[in-house]
Amino acid sequence: MQLAGAALIMALLSACSAADGGGVDSQPAPAAVSLVRVGEAATVVAVATGTVRLRRETPLAFVNAGRVRSISVREGDFVRSGQPLAALDTTAIDAATLSAGAEYRRANAELARQQRLLSQGWVARARVDTAEAVASAAAAGLSSARFSQRFAGISAPGDGIVLARLAEPGQTLAAGSPALVLGELASGYVLRIPLSAGDVGRLSVGQTATVGFSDGAAPDMAATVIEIAGRADPQTGTFVVELALPTGAGINSGLKSGMIGQARIAQGRSGALTVPASAVFSARADEGFVWRYERVSKKVAARLVSLGAVSEQGVEVLGGLVPGDLIVRSGVDQLVEGQTVKPVAGLR
Repeated sequence: MQLAGAALIMALLSACSAADGGGVDSQPAPAAVSLVRVGEAATVVAVATGTVRLRRETPLAFVNAGRVRSISVREGDFVRSGQPLAALDTTAIDAATLSAGAEYRRANAELARQQRLLSQGWVARARVDTAEAVASAAAAGLSSARFSQRFAGISAPGDGIVLARLAEPGQTLAAGSPALVLGELASGYVLRIPLSAGDVGRLSVGQTATVGFSDGAAPDMAATVIEIAGRADPQTGTFVVELALPTGAGINSGLKSGMIGQARIAQGRSGALTVPASAVFSARADEGFVWRYERVSKKVAARLVSLGAVSEQGVEVLGGLVPGDLIVRSGVDQLVEGQTVKPVAGLR
């Protein structure tokens, strides 16, 4: 009994000493965590660098030739559908419309006169036919003039961003010469990459890819092959492949037309990455966080991810992670940023 009591006292003293920092090592032991690898091992069939674009980047031009009176937007401006963007000097157009209107009234008055004379037997039917043809031509001329007058300006066909301003006030443009280039936001962002015929032969629409940006301007994200060119570029011999980038809130906020990204296209047609629901914390709307395990430092770092549908298999992750990332499976509320952890042996 005395021996047991002495051992208990020594244990208590040792515990107190450790609590007071008197132990040899006062650093807490790394937290034991269970990890899960994001995505399954996949065969990478193509790796290429390409350019981010809005899928619809539309050149906007005036219907008629003329002198540019005003352009109210600059490159990088966001615009709303129907917003006036540019206008021509309409002095000549308005004059042509007035002239066409006068000719229309004259031709119809002459037609009425010839019809009256025909009813009185003073002229032949051929005179009336000629007057009718002249009146029809005048009506067409007035319609064309009014069309030119109505489309002497350029308005935004949809919400978007001005990608290029190709003209300035005072400049004279030919009909159909682009004055602006508008990227339509509703069309979504895509990554266009050039691939050889051999790589394209192993691809199909629907295959998944991961896209990364070496400059860190946007997070790594999942993408999907949506279009494969039917013929090669005659100068390079490569085929353009188009990858749709996710449009979830917070994921494409860093995307801009012209950015350079690298795509790794995997074999198969699996959809978004899926993680256990227990791995997600601070979720709100379609975003949340996971703890990503850094293999070199053996620490965890919070990673913002875009979330999709929830199913029995877990939560879809549309962006923020790439296949192969290791994340903490559970107990996420007990960790802090930069904490050193120890993966539990035997788990992925």
